[in-house]
Amino acid sequence: MKKFHQKEKTNRANVYAFEDIRLILKSIIRNLKLINITRWNAVLKLSSLSKKGVKTRLVNRCILTSRKGKSTNSYRFSRLVFLRLVRAGNISGLKKSTW
Repeated sequence: MKKFHQKEKTNRANVYAFEDIRLILKSIIRNLKLINITRWNAVLKLSSLSKKGVKTRLVNRCILTSRKGKSTNSYRFSRLVFLRLVRAGNISGLKKSTW
């Protein structure tokens, strides 16, 4: 599990490191006022970047159980862990409602 968390950290670091470069290259590619050679060089440079740095490869996971399905973005817990914490009263201001 420790190795998995370390891998997740490095993947996120790669994404954030290459995010600015990708944004700049994509804006150069979309700019129709530039010369085609400049735009083509930007396409080549963008394609040569690592695929590990792509933002769509990131997965939102629960910080306690590392489940990737049904995790809330505001708390970063999975649905099951979130309900368990609310029932125990560990999250202030929230309680399990029943009707």
